[in-house]
Amino acid sequence: MNNEAMARSHMKQAAERLKHAEEALEGGNYPYVIRQSQEAVELALKAVLRFVGIESPKWHDVGPVLKRNSDRFPQWFREKIPRLASISRRLRREREPSMYGDEETGTPPEELYTREDAEEALQSSKEVYEACAKLLRSFGLDLR
Repeated sequence: MNNEAMARSHMKQAAERLKHAEEALEGGNYPYVIRQSQEAVELALKAVLRFVGIESPKWHDVGPVLKRNSDRFPQWFREKIPRLASISRRLRREREPSMYGDEETGTPPEELYTREDAEEALQSSKEVYEACAKLLRSFGLDLR
């Protein structure tokens, strides 16, 4: 599979996770919103990395890779990279607790997150997705 096809696929999968995150928010399943938001961010950032020819790392927070390779992106996107990397790092830290809870305290995921947490995660993930989609479209990639 070529870089364009992989980028398109990652963005399609990221969009699907955003859709499920929105459904979960309406249903009150806040930990699932966090988890799906994290996955959407990971996939969208890996899409832009792949598109510019950088092999996607096999870990979940790709912000440092994005920062190290910022010269491969247009100026307007470069200016967003610190924020995108920060969102990636923050949501990465919530990946496991949003699924398993806090093992040390025995707190289930449903007790860890509020609607406000979920809304913030979803809004942040949409911000990342939109920036990545704009970048890919600016290079003529059809995301449909």
